[in-house]
Amino acid sequence: MKRMFILVAIALFAAGSLFAEEAVLIDFTKLAADIIPNQDNVPTQNRATMMDFSNVAGGSFTTEQKKVMKTSLALANWDVVLASSSRTVTNQAKSYTQEAPSKQFGKVLGVRVHFPVEPFNSWARIQPPFEIPAFEAMTKVADDGTIQAPTAEDKASKFTRFENGYGVVKNVGVIKSLAVNVYGLNFPHGLSAVLIDADGNENVVFMGYLKFDGWGELRWDNPQYVENVRNRELRLYPLYPKSTPFVKFGGFLIQRDAAAEGGDFVAYFKDVKVIYDKAVIETDRDIDDEGLWNIIQDRETARKNAEMSRFGQQQVLRYLEAQKKATESGFTPSTETK
Repeated sequence: MKRMFILVAIALFAAGSLFAEEAVLIDFTKLAADIIPNQDNVPTQNRATMMDFSNVAGGSFTTEQKKVMKTSLALANWDVVLASSSRTVTNQAKSYTQEAPSKQFGKVLGVRVHFPVEPFNSWARIQPPFEIPAFEAMTKVADDGTIQAPTAEDKASKFTRFENGYGVVKNVGVIKSLAVNVYGLNFPHGLSAVLIDADGNENVVFMGYLKFDGWGELRWDNPQYVENVRNRELRLYPLYPKSTPFVKFGGFLIQRDAAAEGGDFVAYFKDVKVIYDKAVIETDRDIDDEGLWNIIQDRETARKNAEMSRFGQQQVLRYLEAQKKATESGFTPSTETK
């Protein structure tokens, strides 16, 4: 009887401890530029995350113009958006991201934010150059950035392009914990991580303050997470055709208090990790529902097209603005007349 009790206790402990899965939501060391060099032969784009937005540019652009309508999650491409009250020309020009060489991890995300020096609250959001797609099919990218058509092997992959450390984690139920590996420089500013769920809702999770020196892990533990299954509210949901829930990375939020020193702020980020409950347990089912009805495939294709449309329109506007930008650094000397 005592042995039976011990076995039951071990089984219950195992059931409670095997709930959560750990995954890397985004690993910035994977986003170093490795293709499309500039005039100084320095790579400018990241192969694994290249996106082509020429298909939503319209018919008024030439073939050559459409060839350069590509971008990626390369570290230097990330945006720094300041609060409207802080968005002066000087502050915005001095707020940007770039690759930062780390002796410990390789290339990581380096961020510089120039806050106002005046004593008022402010914030800055560090975000990807486009909303990370959740349904982008696995494919290969050529050295010139051309995205090739998915092969049969690519289509058979159970992963999409932006999973496994590139910004998306699928089959996410309740999030138990979130961790950010960040390099602090004793700034008293607060750091939050922005997560986007399958319904498009943004969740801003406060991670802590950056008042430390060197690499450190800021961790958030969900206070609403129920560890014991006996205390959970148990529900049954239709297994099909509900689409698998996911979470994607939306960026970081840096909050500066009015009492803190303004001016330049610098930090470095290595990765963001998440511990979560699975939303759906994979089982060996008698009938392949999706292979028969294709309902989830149709839904995900529609959502992918919608994501691409929003992403492409913004990138086209940026391309047009870059084409209009002045390239001259000085005036042409006047011709002397006699």
